[in-house]
Amino acid sequence: MIAQRVRNIAPSATLAIDAKAKHLKKDGKDVVIFGAGEPDFNTPDNIKLAAKKAIDSNFTRYTPVGGIPELKKAVADKLKRDNNIDYGVSEILVSCGGKHSLFNIAMAVLDKGDEAILPVPYWVSYEEMIKIAEAKPVLCKTDEKFKLTADMVEEKITPRTKMLILNSPSNPSGAIVSHEEIKKIAKLAVEHNFYVLSDEVYEHFTYGDVKHLSIGSLNEEIKNLTILSNSVSKTYAMTGWRIGYTAGPKEIIKAMDNLQSHSTSNPTSIAQYAALEALNGPQESVRQMVHAFDERRKFIHKRLNEIGGISCVEPEGAFYAFPDISETGMSSMEFVSKLLDEALVAVVPGIAFGSDRHVRLSYATSIKEIERGMDRIENWLKQKAVKIENEEI
Repeated sequence: MIAQRVRNIAPSATLAIDAKAKHLKKDGKDVVIFGAGEPDFNTPDNIKLAAKKAIDSNFTRYTPVGGIPELKKAVADKLKRDNNIDYGVSEILVSCGGKHSLFNIAMAVLDKGDEAILPVPYWVSYEEMIKIAEAKPVLCKTDEKFKLTADMVEEKITPRTKMLILNSPSNPSGAIVSHEEIKKIAKLAVEHNFYVLSDEVYEHFTYGDVKHLSIGSLNEEIKNLTILSNSVSKTYAMTGWRIGYTAGPKEIIKAMDNLQSHSTSNPTSIAQYAALEALNGPQESVRQMVHAFDERRKFIHKRLNEIGGISCVEPEGAFYAFPDISETGMSSMEFVSKLLDEALVAVVPGIAFGSDRHVRLSYATSIKEIERGMDRIENWLKQKAVKIENEEI
């Protein structure tokens, strides 16, 4: 007697693979894990000290539902400093992680019969959130380098279009929408009057000359149609602290606040003080982490393209590689399942992101671990090729 809305939810393939890999590791198996998107760095000491101070000062009670005023002010300051957008505290909501922020947005904005344009490949939870809100996900293919253009978006616009989900840099591909295309997409949103959910959780993870651009910074018209979502999880290696935030039109933030008041209430008081220090404190740890990811990005991209049967577009941002494995003749689920069972390497099937030709690898791990994983994948595919060749003989 389970409710229909829950029966229709597909479980997260990312978390399922990660859980299986960790279970094997706990059983003593030497598993190389490229699963969940989680920095392998520790939360910086100044942030942990802020949390300890909050505990010692007994800041352990309920807070306002949408976050403490000091943290909202810190978010507003950050958005002005880093993204060149002015928001007041009444236009900001703090939630229990970035995923919670995105869920709140979907539930507050989308109605039954609405359409949400979703570029492919997409992060696994977007599609499910749209469905839970009883709206229709409208899949929008990108090009061979996973690049989204305004022309692609325009083809999917109908009178029912309520929202476009814009995730740049992208999970799972690492692709970044060009500034020129972001400007064109903004014009489309204003012309057709639909919201842009701008998920900017990987904004700091850009490499080379490529820079992040917040769509809401372009002008007041598009700002009024932009719902910006972010969190401290990736930027400050705080995935377990569960602090995300949304900035957008007051009426939407108010609706989300009302929804949150009947679901989770406030985010954890202690984690809010940690997030306050993360946003206001030194940022050197972020620069160090991005530098390390850039080295890993170059290494994994080179190694993947050296493996027979695999090709990989160079990711421009985030910390994921999304190689094409179609030449192996396996579906993404078959590839992932056999790779974990036979070579003890955990990756995520691309079908969960809308493309069965690909798999996702998170390079949020050491160069040494990446090298071990690449060697195993290469040897595993060579052995399979030899086996097939012998069978044919």
